[in-house]
Amino acid sequence: MPALRDVLLGPWRAVLVLGVTEILAWGALFYPPVLTLPLIAADRGWSMSFAMGGFSLGLLFGGAVARHVGVYVDRFGGHVVMPVGSLLGALGLVALVHAEHWVAYLGVWMVLGVAMAASLYDPAFATLGRLFGAGARAPITALTLAGGFASTVSWPLTHVLIEALGWRGTYLVYAAVLALVAAPLHAFALPRTIADPNVRLSGSASTPPAVLPSSGVAFLLVAAAFAAYAFVPSGLSAHLLAIFGRAGIDPATVVAIGALFGPAQVAARVCEFAFGRGLHPLWVARAALILLVLAFALIVLAGVTVVTAAAFAIMFGAANGLLTIARGTVPLALFGAAGYGRLVGRIAAPYLVMQSVAPLVIAFVVERAADRVALLCAAAFALVALGCFATIRRP
Repeated sequence: MPALRDVLLGPWRAVLVLGVTEILAWGALFYPPVLTLPLIAADRGWSMSFAMGGFSLGLLFGGAVARHVGVYVDRFGGHVVMPVGSLLGALGLVALVHAEHWVAYLGVWMVLGVAMAASLYDPAFATLGRLFGAGARAPITALTLAGGFASTVSWPLTHVLIEALGWRGTYLVYAAVLALVAAPLHAFALPRTIADPNVRLSGSASTPPAVLPSSGVAFLLVAAAFAAYAFVPSGLSAHLLAIFGRAGIDPATVVAIGALFGPAQVAARVCEFAFGRGLHPLWVARAALILLVLAFALIVLAGVTVVTAAAFAIMFGAANGLLTIARGTVPLALFGAAGYGRLVGRIAAPYLVMQSVAPLVIAFVVERAADRVALLCAAAFALVALGCFATIRRP
């Protein structure tokens, strides 16, 4: 664990700063649409699918610029790039309040997509890679511990704000938070240092770690694995609770089951931080995906009951918690810290694209087939991700 002096004055201060700003960014940009988009659609006379399509377009556009964001973090630092993301997010949220025409609405979501690409985990991981070099695994894990509470904070707070101020007032509050809290923290509190890519946290630069080329088959497998996995949480987040409800579970129990996801996610990250440091990140990713595949097998073979749904939520949450860490640590371990921001951005691009289309695909499958087929579809993507990770050979 870092000393208090390193947390306050050294590079570990970045973990503290980013821990706060990631909660703010996820809580203002990514999680509220679940609650606000139905209100926007009703207020403006649009279909729910069109309103959700704007959010998907934002994720798609974020994927298109993610690689460039990573390059800019490598070149200029998170203290330059991430404030721009926060300010763009604030601007986009204010514009969303006033975007009455459908063309303006879609244009605003493109701006918000860029804001998400420059504010969420990927630029934060790239910032830590720039600050810590080859020793960034522990800071990345610590950051995800804080970020795991974003949904826990955002959804109840968004609900309270909507009740008090409406969806417009809610987004104006979040715009102010991004502009007046997140952006200054990024700009003035993030450290400016740059680590030698071969230096560990101990400070020794003896033997550079063996790495794989970032232009070979291994990189394609890593990018494909994370893109395939992105389909699962994105596709199920919008439909899983509804699937449980259609299976006959009462609404209050469905909500209670959904609430298990967050704590399971954080608990898995705590275990990785405490006990998994000796494991190669590839094994962490493989173990998480095996757990996820077993969760799908349980719910498909045994059917959806209160017990199996609760077990699925816990296993799914734990797997997602570990794979969020793996998004930052697997590229670092396999390809090294040199040009890490660009690597993270290249992996984020297909991840965000898959994230944008998954809810629409799952909705189509549910409408044309059945909930069971939708679960099998998501399980197939988890198996693809596991196959990709199982194929990679560490350096």
